[in-house]
Amino acid sequence: MAKRITLGWREWVALPAFGIEAVRAKIDTGARSSALHVDDHWRFTERGAPWVGFRLRCGAHDLRVVEACAPVIDERDVVDSGGRCTRRVFVRTTLVLAGCAREVEVNLTTRHGMLFPMLVGRTAISRAFTVDPSRSFLHGRQPPASPAIADETRHPLA
Repeated sequence: MAKRITLGWREWVALPAFGIEAVRAKIDTGARSSALHVDDHWRFTERGAPWVGFRLRCGAHDLRVVEACAPVIDERDVVDSGGRCTRRVFVRTTLVLAGCAREVEVNLTTRHGMLFPMLVGRTAISRAFTVDPSRSFLHGRQPPASPAIADETRHPLA
């Protein structure tokens, strides 16, 4: 069994296919799926397949607006920590965490009022990471992602 990387309960992550070099994320082993805050999202069809476009800021102090799109891989009901069930769009992308790049599913939602624009759930960290809940930001900000990591889901907005 390979040695697992220890994470703190919060870390910096990158989503290079979406042009996000660093965003604060809460590592949440109680959540099955990962969630990304978006300020706005819209659906469209590309070559007969469903896609979603979205817009977000990476943090409260980051004024840069990121706009990206990706194929929709699923739509599922998700129950949040308050017990509310909402239908969410899921996309697949590369997540860079602690120097490791992994393909993960992420749902797009509104996380206004939350301290972290991204929540990384247990399916994204399974078999590669352990979490030390007494520690934070063990791996610092990630350097800009290598173009080799880029995901084919990056698509220019029309």
